[in-house]
Amino acid sequence: MAVKTHCPYCALQCGMEIGAGLAITPRTDVPANASGALCQKGWTAGELLTNGTRLTTPLLHGEAVAWDVALDYVADRLSAIRAEHGPDAVAVFGGGGLTNEKAYALGKFARVALGTSQIDYNGRFCMSSAAAASIRAFGMDRGMPFPVTDLAEADVVLLAGGNVAETMPPFVRHLEDARLIVIDPRRTQTARRAWLHLQPTPGTDLALALGLLHLAIADDLVDEEYVAARTTGFDDVRTSASAWWPERVERVTGVPVHRMRQAVRALAAAGNAYVLTGRGAEQHAKGTDTVTAFINLALALGLPGTQGSGYGCLTGQGNGQGGREHGQKADQLPGYRKIDDPAAREHVAGVWGIPADDLPGPGRSAYELLDALGRPDGPRALLLFGSNPIVSAPDSERVAARIGDLDLLVACDIVMSETAVLADVVLPVTQWAEETGTMTNLEGRVLLRRRAVAPPPQVRSDLDVIAGLAARLGHRFASDPAEVFDELRRASAGGPADYSGITYERIAAGPGVFWPCPQDGHPGTPRPFLDAFATPDGRARFVAVQHRPPAEEPDDDYPVYLSTGRVLAQYQSGAQTRRIAPLVEAAPEPYVELHPDLAARLDIAPGDVVRVSSRRGETKVVARISDSIRRDTVFMPFHWEGANRLTNPALDPTSRMPEFKVCAVRVERIS
Repeated sequence: MAVKTHCPYCALQCGMEIGAGLAITPRTDVPANASGALCQKGWTAGELLTNGTRLTTPLLHGEAVAWDVALDYVADRLSAIRAEHGPDAVAVFGGGGLTNEKAYALGKFARVALGTSQIDYNGRFCMSSAAAASIRAFGMDRGMPFPVTDLAEADVVLLAGGNVAETMPPFVRHLEDARLIVIDPRRTQTARRAWLHLQPTPGTDLALALGLLHLAIADDLVDEEYVAARTTGFDDVRTSASAWWPERVERVTGVPVHRMRQAVRALAAAGNAYVLTGRGAEQHAKGTDTVTAFINLALALGLPGTQGSGYGCLTGQGNGQGGREHGQKADQLPGYRKIDDPAAREHVAGVWGIPADDLPGPGRSAYELLDALGRPDGPRALLLFGSNPIVSAPDSERVAARIGDLDLLVACDIVMSETAVLADVVLPVTQWAEETGTMTNLEGRVLLRRRAVAPPPQVRSDLDVIAGLAARLGHRFASDPAEVFDELRRASAGGPADYSGITYERIAAGPGVFWPCPQDGHPGTPRPFLDAFATPDGRARFVAVQHRPPAEEPDDDYPVYLSTGRVLAQYQSGAQTRRIAPLVEAAPEPYVELHPDLAARLDIAPGDVVRVSSRRGETKVVARISDSIRRDTVFMPFHWEGANRLTNPALDPTSRMPEFKVCAVRVERIS
């Protein structure tokens, strides 16, 4: 009998059934892909379960050992390191693909069993800037505070820094009837579908957003009634935007004034309109302010909290939304509570059965944690769950050096990733269709992944690993996902992300449940801002921001911008998709994309091997020539080791997001 579940990849979490022989069939009862669509990653997901490179036994210093031997070793080493250096000498690094149950258990394990503040996750590299901007504007971060199906009724959608045609292809079906405005330095597959493409210089999205707002004000397109009734702070924003007249913005961004005006007028004239942001606008050292500027534009036009219109963020990882709601982020406790809030600490400590004073405070953010590894005042041990920072972290050679200085690295994974290769202990864990658990997709809908097949005999779930280590450290942790979810419900009760009214039975009975859902029988909240925003006075907040250049701009030594991103056939660090034959055939190797004029100037032909260098490192890749890229910019996908040797770890001061999307490089043909 076929088992209903969800795709193991992106945050759209398309519905699928797994039948005999691991046959994949799209579901039609899941709104995200109700039309029966899947991308090629989804269609080939069954091959993840039978891949020949799958980890099937614990490894200790490269040798196969029994589970008890591996867990005893890890627990003994953790105890010794904590005894010698203190609890913060042990760090935990999680992932945005972990189920809600795993993310919750991991945060609890770090703070209760280990007593460490040093926990964060790779979702910090995903949508942390959008989350920070949404919290300060709306009082709450829910990536898309409306069902994805609402987009099908849109007249106009502005998409800043997202390439959904490649990152989540079924999403495009919700945009088919809208005039699509795309902001991207590349003419991506999404931009090719657009009614209007704005192609700014990398790192200038904030200036462009300010220019669009300036035009909305100057052309009398602001919804003054909405602004007066539902917002605060517009006078300061009106003043700050006044300095960004269109001609100035054109000089900074390269986007013609008439195209900016065309975009703003289309949004303002639409009956239903949405502003959406993706990683291209967010992965900057000013990403929070950039998203804030787009939110300001949306608020000025009266979109957020309006039926049929709004602002939303396109989450990338499968559980990028839920993964940060329940405690694996350095500054948060379950239910999206702040870890430094005394009331939040009391509530969660009560659920966990410990004094609130025993809970550690906030720790280092993801990159700062990785950069502190092995240092005298940093962690000496790292437990890694569902992440591959050797490929995914910025300035990755520096991160590799830091990992190399650890006393202990433990990796829980399904394959031998580039980071797992460096581990002292590798623990093989279950994957998507081998376990049950919940995921929260990009629209805030809590979904149920169901176990469809048994894992290999020597493979255990992450929950089993966490419970086994906790027991050896003197604590009882549940390993059954349903039991963990029931505890998560209690811990989240009363928080912004309240799951207390959500049960496995309710999720299974329909297409999932939207949070907040604060009690049994509550219908869930698909559109939380229609009546009021989640601020003390119920009004959205305009926040004045100003453009500033990227942390690093081209110069004589490194004269070209580098931008990074994803391609259709690969996913995240590629640890899974680079092992699936049809996906490797579709996207076999890393490359650098150059404009023909730049390639001619550098005497580079298609297929040449070139060296791409930045101030942090270099990599050798094949050249591709395309007029879809700006003349001053090159593009590299980040699914292979190499691209992030080059990227800049400059951090956003609010979200601590690294500046993945722009740095300065040199490109040279190798003879």
